[in-house]
Amino acid sequence: MICESVILAAGFGTRMKSNAPKVLHRLSEKPLIWWAVRLAQEATGRLPTVVVGPEMEEIRDVLDDGVHYVEQNQRLGTGHALLQAATSLTGKSDLVLVTLGDMPLLKVETLKKLIETQEQNEGPMTLLTANVKHARQFGRIVRNENGLIQGIVEEADASLEQLKITEVNPSVYCFEANWLWDTLPSLPISAKGEYYLTDILEIATRQDFKVASMEVEEEEEIIGINNRVHLAEAQAVLRERINRDWMLSGVTILDPDTTYIGPEVEIGKDTTIMPNTTLEGKSIVGEDCSLGPNSYIRQSIIGDGCKVFMSMMEGATLEDEVDIGPFAHLRKGAYLCRGVHMGNFGEVKNSRLGPGVKMGHFSYVGDTSVGENTNVSAGVITCNYDGKNKHETEIGENVFLGSDTMLVAPLRVGKGARTGAGSVVTKDVPENTLVAGIPARAIRKVEESE
Repeated sequence: MICESVILAAGFGTRMKSNAPKVLHRLSEKPLIWWAVRLAQEATGRLPTVVVGPEMEEIRDVLDDGVHYVEQNQRLGTGHALLQAATSLTGKSDLVLVTLGDMPLLKVETLKKLIETQEQNEGPMTLLTANVKHARQFGRIVRNENGLIQGIVEEADASLEQLKITEVNPSVYCFEANWLWDTLPSLPISAKGEYYLTDILEIATRQDFKVASMEVEEEEEIIGINNRVHLAEAQAVLRERINRDWMLSGVTILDPDTTYIGPEVEIGKDTTIMPNTTLEGKSIVGEDCSLGPNSYIRQSIIGDGCKVFMSMMEGATLEDEVDIGPFAHLRKGAYLCRGVHMGNFGEVKNSRLGPGVKMGHFSYVGDTSVGENTNVSAGVITCNYDGKNKHETEIGENVFLGSDTMLVAPLRVGKGARTGAGSVVTKDVPENTLVAGIPARAIRKVEESE
């Protein structure tokens, strides 16, 4: 059967106390609506339809192309929101899955099981239910003496006896499509002038249909985000899930409570992640690496056998067997080839360090290519900015840059060259030449034996 999905995301979320729509608040890097779209797409195999409010154009900017949007011009309740999708979806599928934009912890397996339950149901709808310790203001499921669902009573309207009911309605449904689109226009209007989707259940029972249900296995799945406290609760659950999955996949995480791994990160087996380490973006980490403690890695690629000790990487790449830190900073465009060592308090930006390069502490290399087996001593600085433009530096193979050397770009240092400590190099250095001084001048040729 073909199943389309609709995500209700038109609510502004006033309890978030924010200028941004609720579904744009971030959970593990991604906005809530991203999680909802991902879940619906994986459950149905099709991109969902998202119902948004009139002022929520920015939601479209954070989602992939192909997601269909419909607008709820007036916020007249959940039933009215779903009705906005009728024109575009009528006749397109056998089933319709309805989820919320603020419930990111549902599992794909749960939604698939809900769809399968409706496929086997002779009635027009199946709703997800949960038996919970904390009702979280969800409506209560009312059943008759035979255990059949008779209705849903909202918490504000529930009697004291009904408030004792532990089975709740998280507002996740799967409908027979034709029945849904035919029935939605007949929803009653509430005293507040709104149309509630929960009232569709009463219509189904009046038509002598049996309403099916499927109970969610874990209560944490139905944590809805209504305020910042809920957001923090969901973050804790998601962090535990992600870390657990990686540990079961062969990654050692010494302290899961202080380790944050984004949803798009990839990690090889036998890698160890130490406390207070964060991996974000589409970072890729190889096998047998050691990351942390206290490291931050974003949108970076790390090869096999690397060590990132108490350091920061943003948009950088390490080939195999590279070690950096402590307190190293790799900025966007930094590329360290196999076997590079980078000491403490070093910084690399938009530069390539060739195989076997040793870069000492307190150094800065920017807009530079460094040849194989070159030594960048402590305090070496590439002066790549003249106040208006950035300029490039080219350093050859087997070069030795003395401590506190300043290389004023644009500049080329030939292979085998050397600089004396404290030199200010303003002109190209020929191959196998020692320069020193301020400004640096050629002193002599460097013998191969040196």
